[in-house]
This record gives sequence, structure tokens and C-alpha cells, in this order.
Amino acid sequence: MGTTGKTSIGRPGRLAALAPGAVAGVVAAAILFGVAELLAAFIGPRSSPLVAVGSTFIDFTPPWLKDFAVATFGTADKLVLFISMAVVATVGAALAGVLAVRRFNLGATLVLALAVLMAVCVATRAGAAATDILPTLLGTAAGLAALRNLVSKAPKPNALGLPSPIPAPVPEFADSANRRPAAPPVASTTAPGRRAFFATAAVLAATAVVLGVGGKALSGIRGAAEKVREALKLPAAAKPAPPLPAGVQAPVDGVGPFVTPNADFYRIDTALIVPDVDPSQWKLHVHGMVEKEFYLSFQDLLDSQLIETHVTLTCVSNVVGGNLAGNAKWLGYPLREVLARAKPLPGADMVLSTSIDGFSASTPLPILQDGRDAILAVGMNGEPLPLEHGFPVRMVVPGLYGYVSATKWVVDLEVTTFAQKEGYWTSRGWSSHGPIKTASRVEVPRALARVPAGTVAVGGTAWAQTVGISAVQVQLDGGPWQEATLAAEATVDTWRQWSHSFDSVAAGSHNVRVRAVDAKGQLQIEQQAPPQPDGSTGWHNITFTTT
Repeated sequence: MGTTGKTSIGRPGRLAALAPGAVAGVVAAAILFGVAELLAAFIGPRSSPLVAVGSTFIDFTPPWLKDFAVATFGTADKLVLFISMAVVATVGAALAGVLAVRRFNLGATLVLALAVLMAVCVATRAGAAATDILPTLLGTAAGLAALRNLVSKAPKPNALGLPSPIPAPVPEFADSANRRPAAPPVASTTAPGRRAFFATAAVLAATAVVLGVGGKALSGIRGAAEKVREALKLPAAAKPAPPLPAGVQAPVDGVGPFVTPNADFYRIDTALIVPDVDPSQWKLHVHGMVEKEFYLSFQDLLDSQLIETHVTLTCVSNVVGGNLAGNAKWLGYPLREVLARAKPLPGADMVLSTSIDGFSASTPLPILQDGRDAILAVGMNGEPLPLEHGFPVRMVVPGLYGYVSATKWVVDLEVTTFAQKEGYWTSRGWSSHGPIKTASRVEVPRALARVPAGTVAVGGTAWAQTVGISAVQVQLDGGPWQEATLAAEATVDTWRQWSHSFDSVAAGSHNVRVRAVDAKGQLQIEQQAPPQPDGSTGWHNITFTTT
């Protein structure tokens, strides 16, 4: 049978033909972000397009997606976001490169559109200045120049999607009588300069890595907060925390420490990068519906009558039995004293606290004025606040979930009303007041653990802040509820540990449940409910196996 005169091109060939364009786009994007990150090291972290885009994404994240991310990835949610952003950026850059090889203006238009989006994200961040968009603009210019350079060297695909072949010689005729042409030579898919293209791409990629790493290194060198923190000596508290009573730790191996070490304390916030706040430049603006508006400096706080207090903090995203809770000894200045100086006007019922990165929380005014130890904290477990936990100053308010109270890197307190203002998460559908609900969890045995049959020790933690825990009850395999032994209580603002032993537990699979009773005699809510809109409820249970 005769040939049709058409060439069959397989999918691998088409993909290979797109490779130079994809490489050009990805390398050009690497140059864009490398230059931007290097310049951001000099201008400030808010000018980083990567951080700005990620922060904007967080701002528009619906509550259900936030809950999913926290429940699935825990404190690694920000790392997962950065990885996801890198994947999306790589795909978009590859597409821009493929378009640019075919027609440069098409690829360049896509790059410019993405650059405009990044610039808008940078410009709309809290505290952004006009100079903050310079890294994005100059990085885009460098990225487009790199793309133009690589596209000029890239093999151009033909109509079939393959690199243009080396021109074939004029065909010779195998049969001069029948004028039947000999089979044409196989076209080469390696165009001249292909090796030069990939060599140029490799050099530019290495340059991008150097720029990015250099930018991160310079950011670390320029960061003032950690150096100041390391040298800072906190004053002694005018009112020290009472010594912890003996027996606050449950006598069961595996139950977490009563005081959570700083390095293990959970971190959930909206900051993609930890703000670098120089304490010498920090000021707290107190204003709004007050008789006296004023500013507080960091030194003003250090010179004040500071108090120490043990307080357990809990994130509203903590699921039943979750680990987004921690207990620490805090050093700070009572917020009721700050408000007494400001003298709120009649009708005010809320304080809107704002972080330097734009996060805000709406805290009921009466809670900040009552007898609880709500403070502007400067210390945590005997040392200055860690940067990731709000250095130099954060809020700590017993009895409220963090999204309405625990503002880190706080710089603004506005006395206002719930009718006039909303906090960051309350504007996204979460409840406005956020009191912490009574909770308990099983920490020993761990879920799905294998333990010896016989006597099985169980233990865990319960909390009902500002009220206290009066009882914890445990149940094995649906049997009768039994009273657990409570560890000593430090304060009503901290969690309380518990322990119990089940005797003669046979080999096999078992289930243990726990519930708590607060000091007012109220039983913990049994009905299962998700975190949104005002905190999860339900009795924690785990399954384990005895052998």
C-alpha cells in the first residue's frame, strides 16, 4: 500500500516540543521572584510578592477551608500553602513560556497580568507603602528580560508541535523512469542552538537560586527583633504568679507537661512570615470611644506594674481531642489598667485590637475590665515572648478563644462597639464573642496504641476557663462512667489534668471516652459540633488495643 504523505506525531513528541518553552517560563519566573525577594530584604518583608499573595489568599479563605487546613495539616498549614503556591506558580510560568515561544507577546501579557495581581496584593496589605511594590515591578522586568533571552534561543515548534527540522536535501529519485522519489530522510528533532538554550537556562536558574537565597540571608541579617529579644532582660513582676501547687501533673507517663514549653506551644495565626518588630520602634495606640487617647511605648510597659499569671490558651479551630491548646506563665500589664487610663465612653462594648500585619480581634469590653488577668503580655515562661508568639507585645485573655482575644504583635486598641466594627474572623462568619467551651481529652493511651492487657492507665487534660473543673469521668467500652482522679488545680484559668486505671482489661480492641464537669456543676456538651462558628463540642473518645 502506498503512503499518505502525512507524518504521525505521538504525544511524547508533542510534549518534548513544549519542553523548551516550559523551561523558559519557569526559569524566568525564578528570576522574577529571586530579584523580588532580594529587593524585599532591603525594603521590608511586606514588599515580598510571595508573602503578599499568600496573605491575601488567607484573607479570602472561607471558614470551612480554614478549618479543613488546620484539621488536616495543623501547624504546618502555612508550609502547605507555600508549596501549593509554588506548584501553581510553576504551572502558570510554564504556560507563559510555551505561549512566549510561539508568540512572545502572548506569554509576556500573561506574565504582566500576574504581575499586576501581585502588585495589587502587595499594595493592599496593612501598612503598605508606595515603595513596597518596587520588588514586584523590578522583579517582573528582570523576569521578562530573562524570558525574552531564553525565547530567542529556544527551538521554534512547527505546526505539528515538534521542533523545526533541519532542512532536508533535495530528494533524489530512486526510479528515474517512474519518477518515484526515494524515502525522505528522517528530520532531526535537535535544532542548532538547543544545547546553548539549555546552558543559558541553567545559568539563569542558578542565578535565581543565588538571588533568592541571598535575599533570605539578608532578611535574617537585617532582622532586628531577634537580636533585641536575645539581649532583653525582663523586669521582675510587681505581682509574681503564686508557685504551682504540688501535684498539678497527672501521674501517668505520656500526659503532656502542665506548663507547655515555648517551643511546643501551638501557633495558629494569619501571618505567613513572622513580623520583625523592633521594640524601640513599637507603639500601642489606644483610641476610639474614650476620654483620653494615648500611645504606649515598649519601655512604658516595662516600667509599669507587671503581673505574672498562668493562663491556658485555646484556638477556636481545635477539634474535639485536638492539640491546639497550651498552658504558659505570662508576664504583662493588665488591660483593665490601660482601659482605666483611657476612660471608655458610655455605649462602648468592644475593643478592636489590631496586629501590625492587619489581623484584628473583637473583644468584649466588660471582659477586659473585670477581675480576670487579661494582659498585654511581654513575657512567656520566664523569657521575652518568642517572635512567633507575638514579640514584643501580644494580648492574653483568659476564657476567650484566640480569634477574639489573643492578638499577636498588637499595635492598636480601638474602643468601639460590636455594631460599628468587626474583627478579622467575625467578619467571615465566626461568632462575635467566642467564650471557650468546657473541653476534655484523652492523652494516654494514644489513639490506636497497643498496650499490655490487664491494668490500663488512662490520663489527659480538661479545662473550663474562668470557672474551673470539678470532675472528670471516663468510660470503657460503653460501661459505667467512673470518676477520674483530678490533679491539683493551679488556677481556674488553666487546664486541669486527670488520671484513672481500668483493671482486668482483656486482650482486644477497646474504646475509652471522657467528659468533664465544671465548677458550677455543668456537664460538658455531648453533642458533636464542628469548630465553626463558636468552637467544637463533643466527648472525646479513642480506640486502643490490648495484647
